[in-house]
Amino acid sequence: MSRAEARTVSVDGHRIKVTNLDKVLYPETGTTKGDVIEYYARIAEFLVPHTTGRAATRKRWVNGVGTAADPGSSFFEKNAPAGTPSWVHTRSLQHEDHKNSYPLIDDAATAVWCAQLAALEIHVPQWRFREGGGAHNPDRLVLDLDPGPGAGLGECVRVATTARDLLADVGLTTFPVTSGSKGIHLYAALDQSYDAEYIRDFAQKLAQSLEGELPDLVVSNMNKQVRGNKVLVDWSQNNWHKTTVAPYSLRGRARPYVACPRTWRELSSASLRQLTYDEVLTRMKRRQDPMRELEDTGASPEHDQLSVYRSKRDPRHTPEPVPRDVPTAGHGRTFVIHEHDASNLHWDFRLERNGVLASWALPKGVPTSPKQNRLAVPTEDHPLEYAAFEGTIPEGEYGAGTVGIWDTGTYDLLKWRDGQEIIVTLHPQARHSQDGGALDGNPTFALINTGDNWLIHLMERPRPSGRAPSIAPMLATLGSIDDIAGDNADDNDSSSQWAFEMKWDGIRAVAVVDADGTRFVSRNDKDLTDTFPELTEPLKAASGGHRVVLDAEIITAGRTSAPSFGRLQHRLGRSGADAVAASSQVPAQLVVFDLLELDGNKLTSQPYTHRREKLFETVDGAASDAVLVPEAFEGGLRDALDASKTRGLEGVMAKRLTSKYQPGKRARTWVKIKHERDQEVIVAGWRAGNRDIASLLLGVPDDDGIRYIGSVGTGFDRRDIADFKKKFRSRSRKTSPLHSVPASADRDAHWIRPDLVGEVAFSEWTAHGRLRHPRWRGWRPDKSPDDVAAG
Repeated sequence: MSRAEARTVSVDGHRIKVTNLDKVLYPETGTTKGDVIEYYARIAEFLVPHTTGRAATRKRWVNGVGTAADPGSSFFEKNAPAGTPSWVHTRSLQHEDHKNSYPLIDDAATAVWCAQLAALEIHVPQWRFREGGGAHNPDRLVLDLDPGPGAGLGECVRVATTARDLLADVGLTTFPVTSGSKGIHLYAALDQSYDAEYIRDFAQKLAQSLEGELPDLVVSNMNKQVRGNKVLVDWSQNNWHKTTVAPYSLRGRARPYVACPRTWRELSSASLRQLTYDEVLTRMKRRQDPMRELEDTGASPEHDQLSVYRSKRDPRHTPEPVPRDVPTAGHGRTFVIHEHDASNLHWDFRLERNGVLASWALPKGVPTSPKQNRLAVPTEDHPLEYAAFEGTIPEGEYGAGTVGIWDTGTYDLLKWRDGQEIIVTLHPQARHSQDGGALDGNPTFALINTGDNWLIHLMERPRPSGRAPSIAPMLATLGSIDDIAGDNADDNDSSSQWAFEMKWDGIRAVAVVDADGTRFVSRNDKDLTDTFPELTEPLKAASGGHRVVLDAEIITAGRTSAPSFGRLQHRLGRSGADAVAASSQVPAQLVVFDLLELDGNKLTSQPYTHRREKLFETVDGAASDAVLVPEAFEGGLRDALDASKTRGLEGVMAKRLTSKYQPGKRARTWVKIKHERDQEVIVAGWRAGNRDIASLLLGVPDDDGIRYIGSVGTGFDRRDIADFKKKFRSRSRKTSPLHSVPASADRDAHWIRPDLVGEVAFSEWTAHGRLRHPRWRGWRPDKSPDDVAAG
């Protein structure tokens, strides 16, 4: 760039007058205003992704930075100044008592314009503007590691490494930046699910955790008197109104240092130091931005995925949801299929993706056989609120007609190639009274773009040798006597509408006997055959040569002959010789209560009475002590509950006589009534005591993550504690995976990765959502954390 006193340059098609190019802005190095302008012009391709859409506060040194002894004067500027070119993007933001109009550094031309004004430092918040006004939730978290007297970059690196590990425990990837001043900035990408206040509080707790981990090195408050030889972890820059110097911004120091993104490998170098602008330009000739993945994870603030949807609907004339805000990216996995009786009856297939519902119209509905493909016509993205919409769209409006939910639930994503191919496995929820949902089981669908149109295909389920077919057990609804009372709960007459079976305290399993042998599969599709080897031959013998698929419960008898879920724990997770040895000490039994297939013929669409009749005709419950086929209780519900309690069982299963078997569905045609309440829980940590592990810290999922619901310290013995230690050893983590943990529980807690599910018995829920009188019952390896819900 020429050093003429004034000239006009063209950047990205915009003309900018630059002046005083020979003016020295960094006296110690002789760096001129022309050098600064050239730096920002060349670095813009790396800077702009970190500043686009963000309110840019500039720190200006009109007369230069001065020297180390005399730093010179500077001032912060938020508003776009008078004379701002019309092509500079600006956005207004209302503060508590005033409004600012900020420039947005969305392109190289604006970066050069800022440099012309001697704006050496560019500061931006952790959020971006919404297109329709206001601010998005934060899309990144930042920690400023600021070394106090006696500390330096080496100490910052040690803190940064520990922070990286803590953030990794909660699924966040960390990106380091040498700040161009004294310390290091750490960034992590967020999915915009939480507001700035929540992220600020999280950052503060993170800083406090670092102080707890490194008490001789870290301080988390601003008191300068305690910062000697320590690193301040400044979490406050996550406040909504706070900013951080942008990556690749110059700093107003004695020398022209840059806030430069680095790799973790660089941070491990003993020669790590702050870099000057010319060093940064040289390195970026041959490098990519180490922070490029940070911005790749965020949603584009100017891309409104619902613009087409809104253009077709007037919220004054349609009951459909028409949100005003630009959708925020997220990671939800909701699906919904709407039945849409418009000018032509069709079905709308919708999958939650990046904050909206990606949608296809299915003129013929979902395919019911892998041998057929059906047309899927892509339509505009719909808002997430549409997943719950049912109603009538008035005549004259787009899509006029009646819309109802045909089925809904969640999905597992197997593949998503934008515009090409999508494969998902659906997990429907029961919605339609006692008939459950409209889909059968957990189907896997592929949406395929053939080039001419899209097709939807029902994928064939693999049936590898050694595995049971994919029939998920039908699920019961938790209820009470009152739920059955309207249907003659005390009626012992055979005309009762319900059958009452005992509820067995064990592990649910689908049992299969066919040409491939005998197999057992849990409700979450884990093969249990090798775990219970003593059951295979007895079931084969009891089946009398028939090929059958059975719904059953694997139990182990306790010392009082009643099933013991605790003793069953000692059988789980074993295989081979270990399982054989365990079977002699704690033998298992198979309680069979439903027949789903017989010699290749499905019976799931037949009523309960027919399936039970065929079950007793087919499976001989007297053939072995290991296989039980119990009769339903002859009498009313109250008598059945009394008999269940006398036998030491956990309750009664009430099944409507006309009920069909709905694989994988939870329906009110089966109601479980228990004597003692139990709760599946996520085990998230433990507290120490005289027994090493005195209690387990428990949680259940809610909208904010995993909520603390209390601790359990009874119901386990020394052998259980040894098992706990073994499980927890590889799962240790530094921070709590739970929210709403009281200080008394958090103070001496040992936290673990929250991927273990257990079960406790308890008397009731407290007013604060805690378990009252919990008692440990055992692990639930057949369940995942996603299966857990507060009962």
